[in-house]
Amino acid sequence: MLAGVELILHAGDVGGDDVLDELALIAPVEAVFGNTDPPGHPRLAQEVVREIGGVTIHVSHGHELGSPTADKLLQRYAGDVLVYGHTHRQLVVRAADRLVVNPGAAGPRRFDLAPSVARLTIVRGVADVELLPLAP
Repeated sequence: MLAGVELILHAGDVGGDDVLDELALIAPVEAVFGNTDPPGHPRLAQEVVREIGGVTIHVSHGHELGSPTADKLLQRYAGDVLVYGHTHRQLVVRAADRLVVNPGAAGPRRFDLAPSVARLTIVRGVADVELLPLAP
């Protein structure tokens, strides 16, 4: 499912270095800390901002907004694509030429939510996203 991706962006609640190590076998990983991760972890940032193929991507966990919503993220952060976690609920919202994405949670099933990830594709400066369920 992730074979061939160029970069993995993790939106927090990582669960430990072993998760980052496993993901790094697939592609380079950039991750932010979530509310369940230890603050100051050397491999986790408060936010990640990357420009890829003419698209600016902002990743944060979302807990810094209290109860994150697409509107709150769009108001607080610049970027063409805003990725967050925290709620563990899949979400894709298009707002004009911007995209807000919560890939869900890739770990064990929680809150009656099926595990999932999102695959972001950028072609000629245009971002598109696909939510992908993970096998239980």
